[in-house]
Amino acid sequence: MSRPREDWTAERQIRGASTVSDTGRERGKRGFLGRLFRGAEPEEPAAPPPQEGERLPGTPQEGAGEEIPHPQGAEVRESAAEEPGFPGEEPGGETAADAGMLRAEEEPGGGEADRPGFFSRLRSGLSKTRQGFVRKIDRLLLGKKQIDEETLEALEEVLLTADLGVRTSTRLIQDIQERVSRQELTSPQALRGHLKKAIEEILVADEGHFELGATRPHVLLVVGVNGAGKTTTIGKIASRFRQEGYKVLLAAGDTFRAAAIEQLEIWGRRVGAPVVRHQHGSDPAAVAYDAVEAAVARGVDLLIVDTAGRLHTKTNLMEELKKVSRVIGKALPGAPHEVLLVLDATTGQNAIHQAKIFHEATRVDSIALTKLDGTAKGGVIVGICDELKIPVKFIGIGEKVEDLRPFDARAFVEALFEGDGG
Repeated sequence: MSRPREDWTAERQIRGASTVSDTGRERGKRGFLGRLFRGAEPEEPAAPPPQEGERLPGTPQEGAGEEIPHPQGAEVRESAAEEPGFPGEEPGGETAADAGMLRAEEEPGGGEADRPGFFSRLRSGLSKTRQGFVRKIDRLLLGKKQIDEETLEALEEVLLTADLGVRTSTRLIQDIQERVSRQELTSPQALRGHLKKAIEEILVADEGHFELGATRPHVLLVVGVNGAGKTTTIGKIASRFRQEGYKVLLAAGDTFRAAAIEQLEIWGRRVGAPVVRHQHGSDPAAVAYDAVEAAVARGVDLLIVDTAGRLHTKTNLMEELKKVSRVIGKALPGAPHEVLLVLDATTGQNAIHQAKIFHEATRVDSIALTKLDGTAKGGVIVGICDELKIPVKFIGIGEKVEDLRPFDARAFVEALFEGDGG
């Protein structure tokens, strides 16, 4: 059966969504924004044609209703105890893609902010963003004796190219203009200090910390588009709580992506967390239901539920995600206790667009921003906090287990602005 045209259109809206909002168009009357928006609108690329016989990942099984799925064929795969030669040997059964994704990972270590080299690793992970953002500001202000209109226009361009977003960049520039007119900012160095403080205030206001509530099991539902790093993020979060002595259970709810279940099982073996799984192509809601029952029966502290990647707005895929959430709530009243959205920092402003769509369609309680080490667009975290008001609880600044760390706004800003001693 051909893939519905509306689904291709929805995917294109997220993949190729404009990074400029209508509000931003109205505000961008002067300077760089004026030049940017006076140009002709780019022609929207045509959607890729649907392929015959392609099955839409995450499509609910025929006949699936609102009732709680009856547990059938559930497996709870144990960790190291059932895997001969693990740990200490390479895990078996990996696909080439899985091996590539996990090869750079280290075995779980200990500690976090108190570990030696915490700041240096954060500084190193933000090096591309620092070079593409803060160092551009420093070069702009070098040799300047006063803050003029030309300086502010150039600063606005730096903020936008660092992916802070139109709304956030405009607000920061307007605030600086008002302070300059009142002579509260009179030197380029004072301007730099004010910008650093303003960004820190935005990030601190929406800083969050992931903690297990009083209810056991604490159910964490993880959502996001394909490629954002959901499964890897789940493995790293599981590793963190296993190190702290908690009982963790994983649910392989991404039943359609090739090797997704196997990838989660590899992580389960690595960190010592059992995995609840069904067969490929089975109903994700049934997996979630079985996982909750298993978590309750085993006295688990933290249940983390993986889901299929979604590139859509109003499609049956998002309806399935809602169904998974409802079924979890029926299996354990009050669950899921938190919905974590994983965003890829390298997508820049498109990450904000994705977050808005997920937040409109289903509850999003917190964000994990991954791949900050691979992009100069790390300024998107400022736009996320400023526009969405959803707490950022984890950031990924590298491939190793300890490189997914709780978000510390002040440490982040310090590493960003003063990372090279500047």
